[in-house]
Amino acid sequence: MISKNARVLVVDDESDVLFAVKMLLKTEVKEVVTEKNPENLTSLLNKQNFDVIFLDMNYKSALNTGNEGFYWLNRILERDKEATVIMITAYGDIGTAVRSLKEGATDFIVKPWHNDKLLEALETALQKKAGKGKSNAGAPKTAGTLPGFDMLGESEAMQDVFHKIDKIAPTEANILILGENGTGKELVARALHQKSFRSAKPFITADLAAMSEGIFESELFGHKKGSFTDAKEDRVGRFEAASGGTLFLDEIGNISLPQQAKLLTALQNRQVIPLGSNAPIPIDIRLVSATNVPIYELAAKNQFRKDLIYRINTVEITLPPLRERGDDVLMLAKHFAGIYAERNHKPTPDFDPATFKKLKQHTWPGNIRELQHAVERAVILAEGNVLKPQDFSFSAMEQPVPVTGIPVMADGPLQLNEVEKTTILRVIERNNGNITKAAKELGITRTALYRRLEKHDI
Repeated sequence: MISKNARVLVVDDESDVLFAVKMLLKTEVKEVVTEKNPENLTSLLNKQNFDVIFLDMNYKSALNTGNEGFYWLNRILERDKEATVIMITAYGDIGTAVRSLKEGATDFIVKPWHNDKLLEALETALQKKAGKGKSNAGAPKTAGTLPGFDMLGESEAMQDVFHKIDKIAPTEANILILGENGTGKELVARALHQKSFRSAKPFITADLAAMSEGIFESELFGHKKGSFTDAKEDRVGRFEAASGGTLFLDEIGNISLPQQAKLLTALQNRQVIPLGSNAPIPIDIRLVSATNVPIYELAAKNQFRKDLIYRINTVEITLPPLRERGDDVLMLAKHFAGIYAERNHKPTPDFDPATFKKLKQHTWPGNIRELQHAVERAVILAEGNVLKPQDFSFSAMEQPVPVTGIPVMADGPLQLNEVEKTTILRVIERNNGNITKAAKELGITRTALYRRLEKHDI
């Protein structure tokens, strides 16, 4: 419920926008002040306090850079760091608007908007403002979640991720998800789809790291019968299959430059041409991509096309590694313990305090996937109904096992590639050559393990 005592300031250079907002809010709040010229902001703020400020991102400039909006946002926050500011932006500036959240804005709305969305943004902002400064000491801690999805997190980093998903999902912006292996990139992609206007249409995934040069075009763009030796029938590509919905390109940072060129052409032209055909097929997709590689470093080395990066990342979402999420480790451990206890017909276990300490001290190179596997093993193998530190064994990648026969650099440290190769060989041997089990113990996917086998010529 919007507070009837709220005072709202709206700053926008379009008279129609100011009039529309004033008419919408005049019965919802105590006072609505409108202003076309941001130069008058300081004077207005000196005269009275506002509970919420709606601030446009572009004014006199012919270029919609959003720089004016950032300037005035910073001026407002310099004066009052607790000010509640909602940015107003056009659809094409969504990436800039998301950046404004990092600069201190509370939220943003995209014009033209639905009135209920503006009212919802105002209500949420007022609730946040009312909650600032209140102490939660002694209050029971509940799991922070993204409603409707199996994504948990109370850490500030994850709350930022949840907020971005909520804001970006209803748009048509292309999203690039960055993060280490096992941080939940596909979960985020699915959440973006399910919370979008395309949710009733297909969500199609493509693991680009698993596609060789020979099948890349066939898998993504489709092929016609007889277009190559094994093409015994027509096949619809992933782009066409995702029509009207979302296409998720996982591990996009691993594709070659020729593959990048083909992908860029399809995205630029918004059409694909199946192998063996000359007839282009229009595509209507929302693109979400993900990678765990430092894609900007690759671009700096001319190993990844910068123009493709511009195409795929209208907005970026960076997922934090588990080691940087504080007590989220414990929340997730309890969550997985409940799941695997039920699955294995056991009572939900408790955790020894020493176990929590051990879990928080571990660096989790395999992130959430590694934690999930560690908890599953612990639940299955534990003797009692309390998980002890000894019930948890971690990825062999983290074990300080002396390794013989590894070259030593002049100053003493082991060479990382040789350590990785030796560790992989030992884990595969321990699992009797079972790649699935070895990947699980290492806390990585089978595809990632196969890439490492190829890398080390194993």
